[in-house]
Amino acid sequence: MMEFQIGNLINAFVYALLGIVLFVISFTILDKLTPYALWEEIVEHKNMALAIMVGFMSLGMCVIIAAAVH
Repeated sequence: MMEFQIGNLINAFVYALLGIVLFVISFTILDKLTPYALWEEIVEHKNMALAIMVGFMSLGMCVIIAAAVH
């Protein structure tokens, strides 16, 4: 049976934190590049197509960041 190593836990935490920070930065850049406020358009105007597009773009960014961090 494998022994528990605290270094593996710390590495996982650091990489998870790095991935979250990179995702927030990339989403903020994406929001600034669009001609309208994404959150306002989705929440107030109930733009379902934009919500689906942003969701899939977020998943794509997460896959790229996960692959880069891994």
